[in-house]
Amino acid sequence: WGNVNPIGPRGVYDEAKRFAEAMTMAYHRYHHIDTKIVRIFNTYGPRMRLRDGRVVPAFIGQALSGKPLTVFGDGSQTRSFCYVSDLIEGIFKLAMSDFHEPVNLGNPREMTIKQFADEILRITGARSTIEYKPLPVDDPKVRQPDITRAKKVLNWEPRVSFEEGIKKTIEYFRESLKATDQA
Repeated sequence: WGNVNPIGPRGVYDEAKRFAEAMTMAYHRYHHIDTKIVRIFNTYGPRMRLRDGRVVPAFIGQALSGKPLTVFGDGSQTRSFCYVSDLIEGIFKLAMSDFHEPVNLGNPREMTIKQFADEILRITGARSTIEYKPLPVDDPKVRQPDITRAKKVLNWEPRVSFEEGIKKTIEYFRESLKATDQA
């Protein structure tokens, strides 16, 4: 199947995205309308919701609260994390361009979920442990964007380092949790 199983439990989500792209391109061709297709990969930054189910706020919230970080599977699955300002710049560049085909926007620097958990613990200074739970069915093993087209067509690539972006994000959550505790 490649990275996506079209008939697995996640298949509806993955195929719905593919269908939306196909419909957008058909609409573009038939109606000659200016359309854009952005494939957004894991994005993070301040103002994320603490309990939205994504790994960045989950790990940061768990670390800052002194709770174990929950890793699903053995932590060997990979993700790449793109800071929000980089994503916005990429979307803006695509919106201002004449390009109409899908463009991947994300950070090609991937890390394992275990490495990500270790980085969160290191940067927060938390003494939390890592708790392993079963990997959900059809959870993608790899999520790494190929941004060759974004580089070529938009002259875009992420500029904010993981360290810089995650520190800003952690500080946001630290302040948010402090404000919640004082309320």
